Amino acid sequence: MTSARVERRSMIPSRTLRLTFIVLAGLFMAVPIYLLVVNAFKPQAEIISTPFGFDLATLSFDYMARALTSTRFNVVAAYGVTIALVIGVNIISLIVSVPAAYVIARSLKRRYRVLMLVLLAGLFIPGQALIIPGIYVLKSLGLMGTIQGFLLFETTLTIPVSIFLYVGYIQTIPRELDEAAKIDGAGQLRTLLKVIVPLMKPAIATAIVLHSIGVWSDFVHPQMILGPASGIYTVTTGVYAAIGQYTSDYTLVYPNLLLAVAPILVFFIFMQRRIVGGLTSGALKG
Repeated sequence: MTSARVERRSMIPSRTLRLTFIVLAGLFMAVPIYLLVVNAFKPQAEIISTPFGFDLATLSFDYMARALTSTRFNVVAAYGVTIALVIGVNIISLIVSVPAAYVIARSLKRRYRVLMLVLLAGLFIPGQALIIPGIYVLKSLGLMGTIQGFLLFETTLTIPVSIFLYVGYIQTIPRELDEAAKIDGAGQLRTLLKVIVPLMKPAIATAIVLHSIGVWSDFVHPQMILGPASGIYTVTTGVYAAIGQYTSDYTLVYPNLLLAVAPILVFFIFMQRRIVGGLTSGALKG
């Protein structure tokens, strides 16, 4: 028996174990999604008696239609608010992070390295730990309970990730391109906008996807900063308000939860290759 055959035979059990683990982990993670999807189309009595089962004869889209047209919680308006916040955070984050990352990546001065380390330290601080200091700052600025305050807070949370991605990516772009642009008469800002930013598309796309998922699925920060008194509900805080008011009406709770999760789930499925590709590219070139 050759050594190649022995090695191939020894690899089969480990491959089977890996496959089994992946399948079991996938099934375990799919259970909540299965419950969410199935119970969003079932009557109340059936949800309580057989949450994991379903009868094709009783499945109905009426519950989903009722959630979409509910006068007490406007899901469509919550979609609009959340999408506007996602766009706002991404735009502000780009405006702040790209120039900062360009300066840090191109400078050889030690103080910029220290600045980068300070910014990257934010990667290790949970957002929940910053909520109380953030509230005090927003109160002192008169921005508590406002969209501007929420955008400011959420954008701050995105900066460490953006700097981490952008600095690593810009450092892979040859400095000769900057020098060529300078010879052509371009200033630093024009070089950044016309030369560097177009080459940063993979890193920018990755950052946008990560920030969009973070803002969409965030519950604590909009609940604490915007609050019910502001009358501004994101998808997550709106669902929480609906659940609080209709705790026993699962025919409203499950459809609302599915409506909240479905868009970002579809977004992630289509963009997951971009996330992995952008992070891997930055890691290899950084």
